[in-house]
Amino acid sequence: MTEPSKVIHVRNVGHEISENDLLQLFQPFGSITKLVMLRAKNQALIQMQDIPSAISVLQFYANVQPSIRGRNVYVQFSSHQELTTVDQNTHSRGDEPNRILLVTIHQMLYPITVDVLHQVFSPHGFVEKIVTFQKSAGFQALIQYQSRSNAVTARDLLQGRNIYDGCCQLDIQFSNLDELQVNYNNERTRDFTNPSLPAEPKGRSSQQQQQQSGYVDPSGMYALQTAGAPAVAFSQMVNHAAIAAAFGGVLPPGISGMNDRCTILASNLNPDRIDEDKLFNLFSLYGNIVRIKLLRSKPDHALVQMGDGFQAELAVHFLKGAMLFGKCLDVNFSKYPNITAGADTHEYANSNLNRFNRNAAKNYRYCCSPTKLIHLSTLPQDITEEDIMSHLEEHGPIVSTKLFETNGKKQALVMFDTEEQATEALVCKHASSLGGSIIRISFSQSQAI
Repeated sequence: MTEPSKVIHVRNVGHEISENDLLQLFQPFGSITKLVMLRAKNQALIQMQDIPSAISVLQFYANVQPSIRGRNVYVQFSSHQELTTVDQNTHSRGDEPNRILLVTIHQMLYPITVDVLHQVFSPHGFVEKIVTFQKSAGFQALIQYQSRSNAVTARDLLQGRNIYDGCCQLDIQFSNLDELQVNYNNERTRDFTNPSLPAEPKGRSSQQQQQQSGYVDPSGMYALQTAGAPAVAFSQMVNHAAIAAAFGGVLPPGISGMNDRCTILASNLNPDRIDEDKLFNLFSLYGNIVRIKLLRSKPDHALVQMGDGFQAELAVHFLKGAMLFGKCLDVNFSKYPNITAGADTHEYANSNLNRFNRNAAKNYRYCCSPTKLIHLSTLPQDITEEDIMSHLEEHGPIVSTKLFETNGKKQALVMFDTEEQATEALVCKHASSLGGSIIRISFSQSQAI
């Protein structure tokens, strides 16, 4: 057993947990003299004023599970009797103010470029240089300000904020570097004090340049800003107002718009017929999907991680009690803040089938509970009503169909006898191929065709 120490080792400290969160957890037991965040390991070290205070912490939490922002954290005595300057310099998240910031992007549903980062950080002072790269912790960037005070201000104001609505969360610490060396001005590195730098070495692609420099992006996913990414950074800062605006200024009854829990527990599923892609097709009606996990120990249970808390709230609100494959779905917020990626999870963060990558406001307005009427889009131009009925009729009797054209694009409405039949058709046939086209299906709020 570890010898009692005034230093407490905290494990399972997720990136969403801040220093202030930890202070609130431990301050009731006595003064805290030092706090070191070990972000790379999801851990922290807390030094209490004395050993009796630390013992009080361990005794209390031996009987009560400590939890922060819905995540269980675990405490024990550290092997350190005291945190030294060396310990802090070696392991800390970078609390010594510096004009260079190390930024890690979590939940990165959209590509982040130098231009996006400059748009986010330049309001807080003159940004001299930016370098982006990929590490085991995820996509990271070094931001060099002209002055240390600018960097301090930016860190204080931006830590924990989202670049885009519900995703691309900023985790910011001070770097221990003195100066960034930038040799090329392109989408990955930029020296704003020297605009005459070349875009890449002569005769070498930017991908080769990146690999040579050690800033590796093997997938190339950060090379360009995709057309689906929102145009304006930091909509999350006015998220509630933006969401309300998407619904014409008033949120649907029962929707607060203030939920911050992103992970949903769906239960009472039909394990013989459900799979991750079918759950994706259903839950993606209400927001972007990060990942999905079917629970092996409970085959009729699944975890679904949405892009943000509001999207999760919409899914819980509209899907609770829905019928699917002969089962009445039970949909609730999970106690887990996120789903840990692993061999038994399916990843959807970068799926181009996520509906809210573009036209998010319009998609919010279309959110509703399952209906008997489904809307089909991205249909081939030569499609017929007979083709549509043949594609969908295995899911239940089709009452009526309507094929029409909007802005030169074929679309259709299909009415089933029950909401359950329409829901089954949606989860089974959304993103399926019909006449050489990948079709998109959603519920229609219309009462009739």
